[in-house]
Amino acid sequence: MTAGFEMWDYVVFIAYAILILGVGLWVSRDKEGHQKNAEDYFLASKSLPWWAIGTSLIAANISAEQFIGMSGSGFALGIAIASYEWMAALTLIIVGKYFLPIFIEKGLYTIPEFVEKRFSTNLKTILAVFWLALYIFVNLASVLYLGGLAIETIMGVDMMYAIIGLALFAAAYSLYGGLSAVAWTDVIQVVFLVLGGLATTYLALNTVSGGEGVLVGFSKVLEAAPEKFHMILEESNDNYINLPGIWVLVGGLWVANLYYWGFNQYIIQRTLAAKSLKESQKGILLAAFLKLIIPLIVVIPGIAAYVMVNDPSIMANLGEAGMLNIPSTEQADKAYPWLLQFLPVGLKGVAFAALAAAIVSSLASMLNSTSTIFTMDIYKQYINKNADDKTTVNIGRISAAIALIIAVIVAPLLGGIDQAFQFIQEYTGIVSPGILAVFLLGLFWKKTTNNAAIWGAVLSIPIALALKFLPKYVDAFSFLEPWMHQMGIATLMSMLVIAVISQLENKGADDPKGIELSKGLFETTPLFNIGSFIVCIILAVLYAMFW
Repeated sequence: MTAGFEMWDYVVFIAYAILILGVGLWVSRDKEGHQKNAEDYFLASKSLPWWAIGTSLIAANISAEQFIGMSGSGFALGIAIASYEWMAALTLIIVGKYFLPIFIEKGLYTIPEFVEKRFSTNLKTILAVFWLALYIFVNLASVLYLGGLAIETIMGVDMMYAIIGLALFAAAYSLYGGLSAVAWTDVIQVVFLVLGGLATTYLALNTVSGGEGVLVGFSKVLEAAPEKFHMILEESNDNYINLPGIWVLVGGLWVANLYYWGFNQYIIQRTLAAKSLKESQKGILLAAFLKLIIPLIVVIPGIAAYVMVNDPSIMANLGEAGMLNIPSTEQADKAYPWLLQFLPVGLKGVAFAALAAAIVSSLASMLNSTSTIFTMDIYKQYINKNADDKTTVNIGRISAAIALIIAVIVAPLLGGIDQAFQFIQEYTGIVSPGILAVFLLGLFWKKTTNNAAIWGAVLSIPIALALKFLPKYVDAFSFLEPWMHQMGIATLMSMLVIAVISQLENKGADDPKGIELSKGLFETTPLFNIGSFIVCIILAVLYAMFW
């Protein structure tokens, strides 16, 4: 909707783009007398402070999936989708207390590197190849597609040009500067992300209230669509299959969350770049607090858009613009782009910059992690074991560029996917159970063997696929239809496979590579403990309010 974009919107957006590129290139420069080495490029010289880690975690996480996809899910099924965000806050605390101490103690660059230290090079390579494929063909491609869709809807730019533009923007600073450029620009990206998101939420609620303010707007949304404000869905709800009631709290969603926040390279990499473990844990705590407010800027606008679309008097006041690209239950992902067009001049530029920030920061993070895994776990392992720092950094840049080109080609092929956020979660859920099982038992059960971990990871895929398709063809298995159930059961079955093979192989003895967990390893500071307690209290209140 180019007609809705005016000069000041372009000025704001261009200023944002120049700021990001400027900061990214400035922090990327080589210091006098020092050439960038592998630690500088892939781990930001292990110098990130807690506030950069916390904001970078959120910037890496929040992308078009959330702004477009989660708003779409808010439109279609309501606030229940916020479980992904609010449960993530609790997951982050668990990761900070129980996972990070082990990872940082081992001085890791990559998650596959942990697999090599705990199990074997073979298993590391299997998982490294899997992650590369997942990042390129699912994560990078889907973020580019959803970002392209948003720009096409809002600005009328052809989707292919939008995808290429986003790719070039992310590449401009991340390929040259590595994690340092990504993390420090993320601090700015999050400011735009939150401000732009809040502006859109304010506009949507103020429009619903007829200009009477946010609080009146929220009460009217609550009154007009009470069915959209239940966190725990009944079995009779059409969306129960995606968010199966109480099982969201105690079932399969834990698999998705623990896998994503604990063992996902592009997330965990910025915590490995911390000055210290305590600094990393403070960053994790900041990210947990930020996750609590994310639904305000991504889910509430989607619900408000649903109320607006279904209220003839509100639609009449929106004029002709309101009739363009109207979201529907079948095309719910149009909700957020549709709202943006109603923002006043200047703020529209800020909101669009927020969307671009979310997309570009995630792209940059995924690119950096893809190049880190390829360079450290494939190239240095099999192609050039003695590569010097200069070669290693250059290979990191080249591999990121190739990954981006492939993702740009694949992205347009994802067209036609409604509720993209749900789609990504569901298909990641096929592969995450096996990996989670390997890591949990590898970390906390010393008897876990390498062969058992390989068999557990390999068999988890057919197990997950069997659980996915059985309900469709055998009525007796219809109780498995919610994919979260499938994910939870697949994880337990994979863990059982690993446990049985480990027992048979080692006859109950500890594995030589089992991790010794010392008594003081999981001790945390009073600040972390108090902050964690506050997060848990807020979560309890939120679920009590919207149960």
